[in-house]
Amino acid sequence: MRISAKGEYAIKALLDLAMNYDKGLIPIHGIAERQGIPQRYLEQVLLLLKRAGFLVSRRGAAGGYHLVRPPEEISIGEVIRAVEGSLSLFDSTRRPGRRDSNDELSELWRDVSEAVSNVIDRVTFADLVKRAHERKATARPMYHI
Repeated sequence: MRISAKGEYAIKALLDLAMNYDKGLIPIHGIAERQGIPQRYLEQVLLLLKRAGFLVSRRGAAGGYHLVRPPEEISIGEVIRAVEGSLSLFDSTRRPGRRDSNDELSELWRDVSEAVSNVIDRVTFADLVKRAHERKATARPMYHI
């Protein structure tokens, strides 16, 4: 499965907002800095996510972005679809020189696409936040003094 930079940045931005969900409006420069996303590009991604109904925003010195719904109610799949469009991961019917659209591989690719969709539709941003906290809690220092 290939996700564009826009899709990856959308996931990273929403994860950042999910991790800071209880802190109110989050300034864009903070998201950009923490996630390593160019702010000008992040502005475009956040606008797209706002239009898709995932975010609210307010301008000004005390402004920023906030999730419309709690992180446990937003799946990775719905965000990817909003940003990337269709999740047809393996569309072998569009390959040049393709003889038959009903061969053995077509069914396999449909099964793979369905399996990936099931996973990303099941995983929420709350799940990713939990994983991040668990990883941080079990991280060991690189050097021991």
